[in-house]
Formats: sequence, C-alpha cells, structure tokens
Amino acid sequence: MRIVIVGAGGHGRVVLDIFRDNHQFDIAGFLDSNTALHGRMVSDKEVLGDISMIPELPGMGVGGAIIAIGDNQIRCNYAQAFKRAQVQLISAIHSSANIAHSASIGYNVVVASGANISTLVRVEDSAILNTGCIVDHESYVGRGVHICPGVRIAGHVTVHESAFVGIGATVIHGVTIGKYAVIGAGSVVLKDVEPHATVVGVPAKPIKNTGLSDPADPSHTAERSLRRPMRQRPMVQLQD
Repeated sequence: MRIVIVGAGGHGRVVLDIFRDNHQFDIAGFLDSNTALHGRMVSDKEVLGDISMIPELPGMGVGGAIIAIGDNQIRCNYAQAFKRAQVQLISAIHSSANIAHSASIGYNVVVASGANISTLVRVEDSAILNTGCIVDHESYVGRGVHICPGVRIAGHVTVHESAFVGIGATVIHGVTIGKYAVIGAGSVVLKDVEPHATVVGVPAKPIKNTGLSDPADPSHTAERSLRRPMRQRPMVQLQD
C-alpha cells in the first residue's frame, strides 16, 4: 500500500525509519502544515503539502496514512479528519518491538524500537509506545496516549485518553492515570493521578492542572485543532 506520513518533524522521521525497517509500505511522502517545508525533501521523502490534500490522495494512488505528530490532541483530531475522508489509518510497528500474541493494537499506533508490550495489553487508536518502553500484563493504554522512551508501566495499569507519560517514568502495579494527565520525566507514580493533573518527582506529586477541557467541549472541536500548526505543546517534558 502507498501511504503518507502526516508530520515531517522528528517523530515523523522516526516513523519513516520504522517503515524502512519493516518494508511494509510504499511511502509517497510527508504532509505538514508548515508551508516552508512544502516541496522540500525530508529524509529523502518530499513534503507534498498539508492535509488539505486529503481529497487528492486517492488520485495519487495513496490508500493510507499515519499521523506522526507528538501533540496528543492534535494527533487524534487529524486522525478523525482522515477517517471522515475514508482514508485508511495504519500503524507503524518496529520489527524489534516485542508484542505478546494476546495484546491488541489499534489503528494509527506507533510502536517504536525495543518496546515490550506484554500479555493482554490493550492499546487504543493513535497511541505512541516509544523507544524501549515496557507495558506489562493486562494494562490499558487509551486513545491518543504517549508513552515516552524508557517508561516502565507495571501490570494492571490504566492510562486514559491523551495522557502523557514522560521519558523514563515508572508507574507501579494497578495505578490509574486520568485523561490528559502529564507524568514528568523520571517520575515514579505510586498512586492514581487525577484527570488533567501534572505530577512530577519521586514519588510523583501534583504541581498543576492543565485546564484542558474534554474534546466534546465545543471550544475544542477537531475543526479548530486542524487549523492550528503542527507543533509540540509545551509540557513538563516532551520529545520527538
């Protein structure tokens, strides 16, 4: 299948390398909202334009796409735009990732090199399981979650929609992380984290509330997010 990668930043280049590793798809190029990149080459692939090109993709022989944007909310909103256009969303799974046969992986998911996804883990659409992370048995990773490099998640953990678990963090057995919560880099989470909270430290303690509303709030519609540039939202710690 011929596909496009949406997002020509660092995460997009990681996704391109995953596809080059597994030789699964023919990459037509990137889409990105940064007009300065249009027509330029990124890692030997052309930036074709932005997502306004969605209606043109079938005529270009493009049948699928993956959203390679680090911002959880924008990634999910772009995914919805492609679904409405009936463009198939595909996942990028590195050949070195270890995924249990009983685990389930949704669409538009990135599983990077060295990730370990254990027995009966469930990963919803548009999640990122980044380099070398561990998600142990019977844990749940919600839609649009980003599990950063080196994160260790124990068994029976629930990570709700669009939460962000920073690089090197550890989450102990049975903990629930609320939607849109942010776990700071290197934190050790010993108890449940409220929705929208930001926690840091060892043990992790709350420092602020992001104040983000649910996607159902009219002020946070997909259409508004689609008009925003592709960028990383400043958090405690973000990386490509």
